Amino acid sequence: MIKDIIEKIKKWDSIIIHRHVRPDPDAIGSQAGLKKLIHEFFPEKQVLLAGEEEESLTFMAHMDNIPDDEFKRSLVIICDTANTDRVDDQRYKQGADMIKIDHHPNVEPFGTTMWVDPTASSTSEMIFELYLEMEIKGSKLNEEMARLLYAGIVADTGRFRFPNTTGKTFYYAGRLVEANFSRPEIYDHLYETSLPLLRLEGFVLSEVNVMPSGAAYVYLSKETLQRFNVTSKEAAAIVNSFSTLKGLKAWVFFVEEENDIRVRLRSKGPEIHELAARFNGGGHPMASGASAKDWAETDEVIKQLNELCM
Repeated sequence: MIKDIIEKIKKWDSIIIHRHVRPDPDAIGSQAGLKKLIHEFFPEKQVLLAGEEEESLTFMAHMDNIPDDEFKRSLVIICDTANTDRVDDQRYKQGADMIKIDHHPNVEPFGTTMWVDPTASSTSEMIFELYLEMEIKGSKLNEEMARLLYAGIVADTGRFRFPNTTGKTFYYAGRLVEANFSRPEIYDHLYETSLPLLRLEGFVLSEVNVMPSGAAYVYLSKETLQRFNVTSKEAAAIVNSFSTLKGLKAWVFFVEEENDIRVRLRSKGPEIHELAARFNGGGHPMASGASAKDWAETDEVIKQLNELCM
């Protein structure tokens, strides 16, 4: 499959790379890292990044303004996205050919070529595997590619703490840090916080509800977010704020948005991706997202999470 992807990249002069909406560092890292990889081996190709700009991640990369007519003559590559509804910039459908590269469970196959590996810690890890297939003996790592892929791996493994971290992950990270980029700078950007968010985190720690089963939940209403002057996107950064709590098995953050309630699920044991799928979501066994139409529906999410933890 990797060789097929390389052959398609060789074939096309124009390539547009997408990732999922509400991007995280792995989405941006794999997307922009792939662009740097392609330019390293094929500097003459046009490679564009599609999607809305995420202000908190502009330290990693900026997106491109892409005219509509570019898609029909381009190879589209979609990174770190399990289903088509979550592709940022739905013009991807106009692409002349399509590749899917992802590490989520393959709940929705799409594209003429798919490389899906749920055993990978991140899609950034997969992009580095693609680089290793193309690597020229004795060549020097592209520093910007290494920076982007390292940031994606660090974020999706929780600084190498999550169970998705494997020996291969450590080996790839070891190779990436051979490049000359600042690791402290990456950590500073990824984990810095604002005073309003810090105060919201204090609220969360005081308001978390923990059930005897080891399931826990937190409600963040629009009024609460407004009181602390924090957006729903920013609130996602503290979803693991009490993950070290003794006896905790799985937890959920309910974050109220304009039209629905975001359901952010995390686990230290029970697999929660099937639960997320029941509520218009999905993701990984230990980290998933979903949505609830109202607060009444969140009660059902809590009930099912509680049953999973028993």
